[in-house]
Amino acid sequence: MIEIKNLYKNYDDITVVDNLSLKIEKGEVLGFLGPNGAGKSTTMKMVTGFIEPTSGEINIKNLNIKDCSIEVKKLIGYLPEGAPQYGEMIVIDFLYFIAKIRGLQKNKIMDAINRVIENLSLQDVINKRIEYLSKGFKRRVGIAQAIIHDPQILIMDEPTDGLDPNQKYDVRELIKKISSDKTIIISTHILEEVEAVCTRAAIISKGKLLFDDTPKNLKESGEGNLDDVFRSITMGSSS
Repeated sequence: MIEIKNLYKNYDDITVVDNLSLKIEKGEVLGFLGPNGAGKSTTMKMVTGFIEPTSGEINIKNLNIKDCSIEVKKLIGYLPEGAPQYGEMIVIDFLYFIAKIRGLQKNKIMDAINRVIENLSLQDVINKRIEYLSKGFKRRVGIAQAIIHDPQILIMDEPTDGLDPNQKYDVRELIKKISSDKTIIISTHILEEVEAVCTRAAIISKGKLLFDDTPKNLKESGEGNLDDVFRSITMGSSS
């Protein structure tokens, strides 16, 4: 579903993503781990076509994102960092707007809106302006817009950021529920999240891939809990 080959992103003389290669198949949930500034968000922006790589290749369902960007973007649901939205819009109007620009047929729009409202427990805020929502509800609205068109590929940058424990649980259960027929990438620095929902873990630091295996093998790759293993891997790369 997703193939990344020798991906680089440079800003002047700073290399943010450094020769990254990954293959992600249908049904996989990849936990994309790394410290702040590791290159996670930049990689995800390149995979979604939001920014162009300096060099390298990204193919989505055998379509090159550089040559077929519109076709590729139709396949992807994207929750960017910070979940930016139109604050002056009412939640249900925002979701209707997203459904329309995603090309949903008119007779299917309300069904799609009702589905995401139920999945993300948005019933109490559908008639409120987004700018007046709590951070947690804004995040849930962001996830709703990412899945409203039932995409084959879902890419989410810190999807549970700002949510309380109950909301985090609900979002993780939703990810597990929809993952069987999708390819999902979750950027996070929460190792507990990787254990809870991911079938695979990839760690990058300073733009380089340091680890790519199952969460179980990540945990068993060193002594102690996942936090200790994560620190060991990232610190080892800088020594």
